[in-house]
Amino acid sequence: MAKNIAEQIVEMLENANVKRIYAVTGDSLNHLNIAVKKSSIEWVHVRHEEVGAYAAAAEAELDGFAVCAGSCGPGHVHLINGVYEAHKSHVPMLVIASTIPSDEMGMDYFQETNTIKLFDDCSYYNQMITRPEQVQRTLQTAIQHAISKKGVAVIGLPGDVSELEAEEGSTSAQIFRTNPIIRPSDEELKHLAALVNESKKVTLYCGIGAEKARAEVIELSKFLKAPVGYSFRGKMAIQPNNPNEVGLTGLLGFPSAYHAMHEADLVILLGTDFPYQKFMPVKNKIVQIDESPERLGRRAKLELGLAGDVKETIKALLPLLQEKTDTHFLNEQLAFYEKVKEVQLTYVKDFGKENAIQPEYVAHTLDRLAKKDAIFTVDTGMCCVWGARFITGTGERKMLGSFNHGSMANAMPMAIGASLAHPDREVIAMCGDGGISMLLGDMATIFQYKLPVKLIVFNNRTLGMVKLEMEVGGMPDNETDMINPDFAMVAQAMGYPGKNVHKPEEVEDAIKECLAYNGPYLLNIFTNPNALALPPKIDLDQVFGMTKSMAQLMLGGKMEEVLETVKTNYKHIKGLL
Repeated sequence: MAKNIAEQIVEMLENANVKRIYAVTGDSLNHLNIAVKKSSIEWVHVRHEEVGAYAAAAEAELDGFAVCAGSCGPGHVHLINGVYEAHKSHVPMLVIASTIPSDEMGMDYFQETNTIKLFDDCSYYNQMITRPEQVQRTLQTAIQHAISKKGVAVIGLPGDVSELEAEEGSTSAQIFRTNPIIRPSDEELKHLAALVNESKKVTLYCGIGAEKARAEVIELSKFLKAPVGYSFRGKMAIQPNNPNEVGLTGLLGFPSAYHAMHEADLVILLGTDFPYQKFMPVKNKIVQIDESPERLGRRAKLELGLAGDVKETIKALLPLLQEKTDTHFLNEQLAFYEKVKEVQLTYVKDFGKENAIQPEYVAHTLDRLAKKDAIFTVDTGMCCVWGARFITGTGERKMLGSFNHGSMANAMPMAIGASLAHPDREVIAMCGDGGISMLLGDMATIFQYKLPVKLIVFNNRTLGMVKLEMEVGGMPDNETDMINPDFAMVAQAMGYPGKNVHKPEEVEDAIKECLAYNGPYLLNIFTNPNALALPPKIDLDQVFGMTKSMAQLMLGGKMEEVLETVKTNYKHIKGLL
């Protein structure tokens, strides 16, 4: 019996080693659904397509490729946020956008959307299949784009086309996962070596592009007596067993990394597209090495920009360098980092009070009790801060988040994808109350697939990061408070245990119980809504802004809130100014 186009697509996906498709089935997607049912691929029925796209993005980041799908109209629109997430994070993902009958296109048909226009800004490849002879070529090209360019590829698939009889193509159906060695030319390496050799104080700053080069980064830092900073995405790979690390910088980072970058004669950016220009030094020389040359120079004024794989570039560079012997600059930065870490532990030791548990204490306890190979997912906002500052890299752990797109509500959906892809790993979602509220329905997906995901809700009853943004901007926070449901009862309604934690002394035992439970579990921890996430560099205008907002709150009669904010954070502020 001849196979139809939907079956041909699924067969190709099987050959590409696809394990699952995240989707909500319906109308134009039904033929693909039935084809999947006959195959080795699992159809993961999420409640919301955005969750499916986030889950696929997590799987793609962990394993190199994943697939999600959405049916015509609203299904496409629901996918968009998670698709942007994957594309901006440079993870390979295929989107199957099934759509209306081909003969109705352009007629303002029910649920009609233009998939080419809709996905154009968040994909490297975006084409519509309208004829059987296109299928094999188009799908192969789409997957090749996704894995080679590290981003999203989209195929539009009209429902009527998916049931047509398949035709064999004349071009390759095989997927080529290439792994070329890319490094700067010999002349460029000599130029870089000369810059390094003439610089007395060198700092290395690493991003996710240096993920596979930890050993080489450590060797280079020891050779140059150079402190090593890193971005949030680079932390899990670069921090472990690194004697010269000084933390991360940026909005979520430490003063030590900021200081090491600004005090150096030469800063070498390794595999990072760090977006916060204000945290970049401007008075010293900067070199950037990235496998994508189009990224060179767009974040800082460079002395030299080179295209190359970080690992291969360092291996080729080391023989050209003169070993440095002066350890003063490195020791100074490491000593400063130790002081910064002491300040960070202030709220681990002073862990808050009833219904105002310090979130730093919660994150530190979670870090201590979690397995060495745990996968963490973090919601955008305050959870990102606590994850960045308190979850320690071990060399085996992973941390996933919406680090480039910066969307709310990503932690729980990403945990779904991570747990399905790695059922043997401990998966912990650090959720904000705002984040988990946004896509609450897919807590049911966790139960349906019996995923042992641990949901840790940092319930501060506010949009914490937005509140801070308004306050440092000199505005009193407005409409950031949240009246939440009892998340523990919601979990129980979904079919698994949920527990409320109101007192600091309950935290450790509650986390132990949660992590030990054989199945999904939700902890609803009532954290301090006035805990601030201060950046590593505080500008004078931010101080004035905070002062102004506090004064406005006082004049508005919110004296108690002002005093609580000051009491909660004065030690932290003193340590950073």
